[in-house]
Amino acid sequence: MNKYFKIGAASVDRTRTVLGSSILSGFVLLSGAYAVYPTFAAAQTYSFNSVTVQGNERIPTGTILSYAGIAKGAATDAGTLNEAYQRIVASGLFETVELTPNGGNLVIKVTEFPTINVVNFEGNKRIKDEVLTKLVKSTSRQVFSPAQAEADAALISEAYSAQGRLAARVTPRIIRRSDNRVDLVFEVFEGGVTEVERISFVGNTNYSDRRLRQVLQSKQAGLLRVLFKNDTFVADRVEFDKQVLKDFYQSRGYVDFRITGVNAELSQERDGYLVTFNVQEGQQFHLGKVTTTSQYEGVDSAVYNDALNIKPGQVYSPSLIENSIARIERLAIRNGLDFLRVEPRVTRNDRDMTLDIDFVLTRGPRIFVERIDIEGNTTTLDRVIRAEFNSVEGDPFNPREIREAAERIRALGFFTDAQVNAREGSSSDQVIVDVNVDETTTGSLSFGGTYSSTDGFGLAISFKENNFLGRGQAVAVTVSGASSDRVYSLRFAEPHFLGRDLKFDINGSYEETESDYASYDTKQGLISTGLTFPAGEKSTLNFNYAIKGTDISANTGSSGSKVGPLLQAESDLPVQYTSSLGYKYSYDTRVSGLNPNAGVLLEFSQDFAGVGGDMEYIRSMARAVAQKKVFNEEVTLRASLRGGAIQSIGSSSSMVTDRFLIGSNYMRGFSPNGVGPREYQAGSYNDALGGTAFAVAQFDMEFPLGLPEEYGISGGVFYDIGSSWGLDNSSSNVLYEDGPIRQVIGLSVFWDTPIGPLRFNWSKALQKETFDREQSFDLSIRTDF
Repeated sequence: MNKYFKIGAASVDRTRTVLGSSILSGFVLLSGAYAVYPTFAAAQTYSFNSVTVQGNERIPTGTILSYAGIAKGAATDAGTLNEAYQRIVASGLFETVELTPNGGNLVIKVTEFPTINVVNFEGNKRIKDEVLTKLVKSTSRQVFSPAQAEADAALISEAYSAQGRLAARVTPRIIRRSDNRVDLVFEVFEGGVTEVERISFVGNTNYSDRRLRQVLQSKQAGLLRVLFKNDTFVADRVEFDKQVLKDFYQSRGYVDFRITGVNAELSQERDGYLVTFNVQEGQQFHLGKVTTTSQYEGVDSAVYNDALNIKPGQVYSPSLIENSIARIERLAIRNGLDFLRVEPRVTRNDRDMTLDIDFVLTRGPRIFVERIDIEGNTTTLDRVIRAEFNSVEGDPFNPREIREAAERIRALGFFTDAQVNAREGSSSDQVIVDVNVDETTTGSLSFGGTYSSTDGFGLAISFKENNFLGRGQAVAVTVSGASSDRVYSLRFAEPHFLGRDLKFDINGSYEETESDYASYDTKQGLISTGLTFPAGEKSTLNFNYAIKGTDISANTGSSGSKVGPLLQAESDLPVQYTSSLGYKYSYDTRVSGLNPNAGVLLEFSQDFAGVGGDMEYIRSMARAVAQKKVFNEEVTLRASLRGGAIQSIGSSSSMVTDRFLIGSNYMRGFSPNGVGPREYQAGSYNDALGGTAFAVAQFDMEFPLGLPEEYGISGGVFYDIGSSWGLDNSSSNVLYEDGPIRQVIGLSVFWDTPIGPLRFNWSKALQKETFDREQSFDLSIRTDF
């Protein structure tokens, strides 16, 4: 049976006791010497002709004598002996030390600390052995040190505290082995997670506790507390929350906002923390006069004033100022002014709660970037990090550009931490930029289930790697299947193609559908590739090419009815290949973050089929979405308008897979293929054909339901209106080709769950046609625009 010997506080006390006994015995011997040799006692001096060391095995005798520092034949007193003793103990090499004068000989007897045979961990489940091994500094074949073992135990406790396990205890113990060796064992009691039971605020009048809790990274423990990690109490997370809370208020014009204190108290049951933020909001400020002044000789301030995109009356936000500075500096570079600097000078007007902003143009110092040093990236290639810098070696140094580069590096998601600092280089006009990063995992393999109210349950397997081979490339493989739909897809993306701000992507997919709600089955294979690049501060432009093969086969459906002539003609065709070139323009005001309470998204795309292949058409799509938060950001209003048209060219006719099948994908309240032109004959067939054009307007309002926000549940209402119309080929049995209007109202419940944000819709059609297919309930993954 192994016998454990406890170190810890008891071991420290024991060590001190041993050392104290050594000192006492030394002085007892000295006292004896005084009694025997009264002459020496009176003089309190000694002279040793020899010094003998006993008990050392690994440590050379010469090393111990050097620590003692007692010369042969030299006069030595009791104080000198004590100092020698203290020096030997302070070396940290010996468990016990004794100094014994024996006439003209001084005997130094030592017991060496054992060497560590192995380091083990017991009782740990939440943190694996390999993680703890990297954390502690005590290692095998190292001389055992009680102080280092205690320090390692403290490091392990801190690791558990970072996970919210504040009750964790770590006790280092040793098991004695032969040959003066020990096994060092850290016994871990992990304890339970200390949760955040309640987060509250004192002093907030403009924003409710509910709204402010949405900003924080810390969350209150809720119904599914077992699945959440952010509801554990972590002191560092609270510090981060203080910063994001400050950013939240300042981005909304509250320049005087302060956090006067944060109180974290254990609940009465001592199983959770009650966290209270004490805040002072202050007043909201708007922009007053916005001017530009030039102190740079030869620079006309009016030219740069026209480049500003802020106006008096807007709510003040630091991002507005940063964005304006960036616009001015970019314009200066285009005008050949590399060292123009912008200094915003703010004049406060308390009477009308405005801030006058004067952008002063000055000539900055002629400082250049000497080099960019990158450390800590064990997987990610240097060029991936360098791509986030707009500056390279030899460029003029711009502090703002360096700060923005640091933010872009952190936003990659490849690192747990990224620090970017500048220091003086080889001369006063040179700067070295140091980048220090800590790598994190960037890949994931997930297994899960899928559910659709139309396709039922299915299995989904996906692999994603956002930093493939450390090159910053994204790779994703997905396989999903339900009773009526199977999809296999592969995606690859290079965000900095050819070393430029140019995204290259290539996608491949294969899909099979065997749906009961359609009278045909499909098999489609698709390969597409594209290039995306910025077209402006808030806009992007994408050019793409795609080749698609489509096979349509008629089925009898669940009712056993046959297929109509129009769909039968399409299913009789062999596999049809479509080769198309296209583009897509997007304008998104959210990318700048200038207005946190509102956003606009505009998209327009066109695909030109006929670059080879069997199909010839022009397919156009447009989308406009606007969102705004009202009532102190408690309620979200959203309006969207979407439309499209496909125009066949020459003798070619569109297929049902290319036309617009309006249903739950575009208009709520109807099943897929539920709205649009239909080929109908009583008792024979009722086929959804899809239209060559469609238009849908959707209006949503989301609001709290009064439930605790830690449940992640909110409500909403919606109203949709739209239709689909038009066909290339028609017949007398086609209904709704002229596109009658449909209208739907409904209620929604939003639930933020650990598996993703879910949306439950209950709807009722206010206006519909006889053979439209309604869908009163729908469950889907929530998507914001």
